[in-house]
Amino acid sequence: MTQVSKRTLLKAAGWTALAAAAALAGCGKKEEAPAAPAPAASAPAPAASVAAAPMPEPLKVAFIYVGPVGDGGWTFAHDNGRKAVEKQFGDKVSTTFVEKVPESADAERVFRDAASQGNKLIFGTTFGYMEPMLKTAADLKDVKFEHATGYKTADNLRTYDSRTYEGAYMAGVLAGGMTKTNVLGVVGSIPIPEVIRNIDSFTLGAQSVNPKVKTKVVWVNEWFNPPKETEAAQSLINGGADVLMQNTDSSAVLQTAEKAGKYGIGWDSDMQAYAPNAHLASSVINWGPYYVKAVQDTLDNKWTSGQSWWGVKEGAIDIVSISDKVPPELKAKVEAVKAGLKDGSYVIWKGPILGQDGKPVLKKDEVADDKFLGGIKFYVKGVEGKVPGDK
Repeated sequence: MTQVSKRTLLKAAGWTALAAAAALAGCGKKEEAPAAPAPAASAPAPAASVAAAPMPEPLKVAFIYVGPVGDGGWTFAHDNGRKAVEKQFGDKVSTTFVEKVPESADAERVFRDAASQGNKLIFGTTFGYMEPMLKTAADLKDVKFEHATGYKTADNLRTYDSRTYEGAYMAGVLAGGMTKTNVLGVVGSIPIPEVIRNIDSFTLGAQSVNPKVKTKVVWVNEWFNPPKETEAAQSLINGGADVLMQNTDSSAVLQTAEKAGKYGIGWDSDMQAYAPNAHLASSVINWGPYYVKAVQDTLDNKWTSGQSWWGVKEGAIDIVSISDKVPPELKAKVEAVKAGLKDGSYVIWKGPILGQDGKPVLKKDEVADDKFLGGIKFYVKGVEGKVPGDK
């Protein structure tokens, strides 16, 4: 609430009142000022010119989530980003969120409802919202839309993403150095380039310290389904995997590893507390820096459409809570990769890199650009099985 200070204007007392005050002053402490002011009832009303102008309304910002905020992973990380916005801007913004919105036509209804409630900046936080957001943005030109992990834009819709493959690579370095069976396991969500790229990067990271490793994958075809994730993780363990990673949104895979006496990597958020004995580290996303920038752009009337893809360099990706079980020399290798990604001296997707068939997908010293990375639909050498839908 804005507090408005009111200034009271006083009139000088008449000579008769002054004389009376002087007489009274002789009986007590001498006063240098004239008599006390007249009663408030006689004071004039404040001038209109000194009244403070009303504060501008806060920017209303909505976040639409595919999972529950308590998933401990993907949606939890996005909601931490929302809280970072509130902390940064205070009463300049008002944020709300809707959780567990499926990747379906119903998402469009949720976006329109958020706009009808006065939200002028709306974040859709999963790939499957792309078409519903495009359709909504076309009709609501006065609202700015931001779509996570997508690739289609409009005048009032831009996309943003995090380079999760960087975190997957660092996780792979740990997994490759800690495995005893040389078999790693990944629980995959949906076989889109983002997820396939993470599986490949995890494998490349592991091979950088242990060329003997193989990676097995089980797909659940959902982002958040703890029972399915548990079943998939157990299947991988039964197949010989002793270090697990997932590209799903819950902590179920890590908890399954703990029950089986195996190792696991947390994903999207720090999952150490869920399975402290199994936890080697967590590959985390910090959405806060991007969300703060997007809101600041909007407040400054500098928001423009486009695409953003942030990683370790921008503070969006990190590997945290590395276990004491990890040998110092292996931890040092991970920290060296992180430092190289931070300053640009380390490149993950640099040839020679081979596909499953043994043929180069990147020739010696060839560096993948973002277009290449965005279209990855193949497994690198060392990943077993076939990409779903691949002929």
